[in-house]
Amino acid sequence: MENAPASRAVLITGASTGIGRATALDLAAAGFRVFAGIRKPEDGEALQRDASGSLEPVTLDVTDGGQIEAAAARVEQVVESELAGTGLAGLVNNAGVAVPSPLEVQPIDDFRRQLEINLTGQLAVTQAFLPLLRKAKGRLVFVSSIGGRVALPFTGAYHASKFGLEAIGDSLRRELRPWGIEVSLVEPGAVTTPLWERGEREGDELIAGFSEQARELYGDKLERYRLMVRKIAADGVTPEQAAKVIVEALTADKPKTRYLVGRDAKIQARVAKLIPDRLMDGLISREMGF
Repeated sequence: MENAPASRAVLITGASTGIGRATALDLAAAGFRVFAGIRKPEDGEALQRDASGSLEPVTLDVTDGGQIEAAAARVEQVVESELAGTGLAGLVNNAGVAVPSPLEVQPIDDFRRQLEINLTGQLAVTQAFLPLLRKAKGRLVFVSSIGGRVALPFTGAYHASKFGLEAIGDSLRRELRPWGIEVSLVEPGAVTTPLWERGEREGDELIAGFSEQARELYGDKLERYRLMVRKIAADGVTPEQAAKVIVEALTADKPKTRYLVGRDAKIQARVAKLIPDRLMDGLISREMGF
């Protein structure tokens, strides 16, 4: 960590598990007043038990406008009463889901849900907290993915949300430049996080509802894809490694606009720049065995 901003308050969404939880704990240990967005009270209690600094759980479903408004009001109250009105040093938009399904047979409501959580919800939270960020010239960090640059089969909804998040990050960085608000995109590759395990469970429910024709078309291919994802995830970076990069984006004197996290993310980004789309298609198909 280099230099923490003058204001010490930070909000992070999706802090119950994985990258979000690790980041919340790291920031609390570094002396920040952390507001950790959680969905269940027991997750907040576990965070507080493990935190070595100041950490306050806030109930925050990024698709719920009322919860976003209440969280913003609570953070503003604390900033005004306990931090001399210094504003918000950082907002980390981390909440996300990933549910695998072939796009041809994916229920459209499930597609919308992934975009609502991973993309629209990120902007809704950002809008609510920008007045506090502007006051402190705080940092805005989006946890994107290498999946915001390279799209694989069977996670089209996830990739659509992450490609969109890349665009939102670029637009906001340029729109907020007059106020000195830095915007960074953190792009992990495979991470050993419960995100994919939860996605697999939800994917099982989707597959159970497939028609016989959908199973014939995609059943074996989807299973090979899932085996590949499990293998990649097992070799991924830890949430703690990703968290260190997020802390750097919040505290570096000159933060990068993008941070690739993990060897696989860096390789994929380099390959995607160098080879034509058709060749990339062939490489992916060969890797997946079809």
